[in-house]
Amino acid sequence: MELITGFIDLVLHLDVHLQALVQNYGGWVYLILFTIIFCETGLVVTPFLPGDSLLFVAGAVAAGGGMDVHALFAVLFVASFAGDNTNYWIGRFAGPRLFSRKGSRLLNPAHLERTQHFYEKHGGKTIVIARFVPIVRTFAPFVAGMGRMTYPRFVSYSFAGSVLWIASLTYAGYFFGNLPFVRQNLSLVIIGIVALSIMPGVVEYLRARAASSPRG
Repeated sequence: MELITGFIDLVLHLDVHLQALVQNYGGWVYLILFTIIFCETGLVVTPFLPGDSLLFVAGAVAAGGGMDVHALFAVLFVASFAGDNTNYWIGRFAGPRLFSRKGSRLLNPAHLERTQHFYEKHGGKTIVIARFVPIVRTFAPFVAGMGRMTYPRFVSYSFAGSVLWIASLTYAGYFFGNLPFVRQNLSLVIIGIVALSIMPGVVEYLRARAASSPRG
């Protein structure tokens, strides 16, 4: 319970924690952020790490002078692109074996199934669209590898998705994060970002449940 409470506090007060990291570690904060984004996009066991909200808050901290926003974009783009590609090759070589084990707490088959539904609806563009959908973002490159999507095709989608995702949220945080209203209500803004990011998944779940329920 304490772990969950601590994680919620981390997400809702990302600005405070990130500013503390900048003050305590200086330039090493780029490596810390690189690691978080790489793991969130590159490892199927860490889909719970902050993504959208972290990018926005990092941009807001950069606007306050804590980091250089262009260096931030470059570092996080590389992290996202490298994570995507790592996940693709893990899925290609180890995916079937990893998900053949039933009852795994780390590798949730429901997440895999949800991502596969995304592929059925959006095709290869899922790699780009999934960037803005938590959990699906983590599993999309993995499923692409499992499904043997050709690597050149995957790379093109991955590159475009990484640029759009990192640029849109990081620079949005940079340009809007210093507005008095945003700074004074940043926790509410973070909640809004999280809510918007999970909304597509909620809608898809409700549609699937409605379609599978018996009609009287």
